[in-house]
Amino acid sequence: MSHPTEPQFRTLQFYSTAEYPCSYLPGRMARSEVAAPAHLIDAHMYSRLIEQGFRRSGLFTYRPQCRGCQACVPLRVDVANFRPDRTQRRVMRRHGDLVVRVLPLSWRADHFALYHRYQTRRHAGAGMDDDTEKQYRQFLLASGVESRLIEFRTDDGKVRMVALVDLLDNGLSAVYTFFDPDVQGSLGTYGVLWQLDQCHQLGLSWLYLGYWIRESRKMAYKSRFRPAQVLVDGQWQELV
Repeated sequence: MSHPTEPQFRTLQFYSTAEYPCSYLPGRMARSEVAAPAHLIDAHMYSRLIEQGFRRSGLFTYRPQCRGCQACVPLRVDVANFRPDRTQRRVMRRHGDLVVRVLPLSWRADHFALYHRYQTRRHAGAGMDDDTEKQYRQFLLASGVESRLIEFRTDDGKVRMVALVDLLDNGLSAVYTFFDPDVQGSLGTYGVLWQLDQCHQLGLSWLYLGYWIRESRKMAYKSRFRPAQVLVDGQWQELV
């Protein structure tokens, strides 16, 4: 795998983690390449790393480096040419009355309660359904780049969804989204559509949706936003 070659990146080091069980493909082991030190990775540097397939979890910037497996493929949506399909337009109408606020990273008890309920219902047993307040803060509220919390509430103030995004030089990176598991109508899809619209308003070219795994049902929704590009062998190419 290649790394950015600009002089400022010579201060970074890249190391591999030990193997750990893959969260998406049962029976497989995963390994990550981590960029360090974290405090040197500013918004511009992170933008370039994203283009090379890296992502962020808290203060850790990483990308997959698994032995004999290249299933995790970075995916980004072409903002200028994206057009919602019929189902996506229906989702937009269904949730269009939610009140949206763009917030700095900050602790909110109702956000954490929603996060815990989402993990328990949607990802039970994955290791995040029993996260403590400290783990939540480290995962979602720790960032060395330009990050925002986007909250979606009903008219009477009930929080329905929270999305964490990073502002890049050429786009937004969708870091993580959690929502009320009892609400029908594809809230997660609505969150992506809102972020695409935000990119359009800000004049940004790409919405980075993280890693897409063709074999994973959990990842299938990402390929429904077209046109999109995937990073293969260091080159961004059209997803077909």
